[in-house]
Amino acid sequence: MTIYFGYEKRQVIQALRYHFISRKEIRLMLILVNVFALASVSLYALKYISPMAFFVGSSLWIVLMASFWFFLPFMVYRKAVTFQHEFSMDFTGEGFTLSHERGSKSWAWNSLKNYLESPHFFHLYFDSRSFLLVPKNGCKDTDEVMSLRNIIREHVKKG
Repeated sequence: MTIYFGYEKRQVIQALRYHFISRKEIRLMLILVNVFALASVSLYALKYISPMAFFVGSSLWIVLMASFWFFLPFMVYRKAVTFQHEFSMDFTGEGFTLSHERGSKSWAWNSLKNYLESPHFFHLYFDSRSFLLVPKNGCKDTDEVMSLRNIIREHVKKG
């Protein structure tokens, strides 16, 4: 199976958000920060903490949420030249090949640690930090998306 694709900025930003939020350590940190924010509101309402302490806690919460939702995905998008090019990708029983006008690179299926599926992409993880985003819009129709999903599911464990 072969697909052809380029990346759309809005979809890539959404996929990067999904990637960051799906990380266990980030998800745990966000939960703890939200619990801290709720405790801060409660303590302020009960007049156990000063308005300044509440303001500092709220400011930290806003900065953290904005960094994961806006700053981090946009920064990764801006730094990665990959998202500016057109690609083709071939999937076979042995592995997959990513091709570009400047060359190509092949991987065996066992080089992937796991995969995730988001609304617009398949996230193919080589390790906890390196991954490929395979856009579903590279497929011609929903049957081709299903075929690609089945190929990936057959060869890679879901993360």
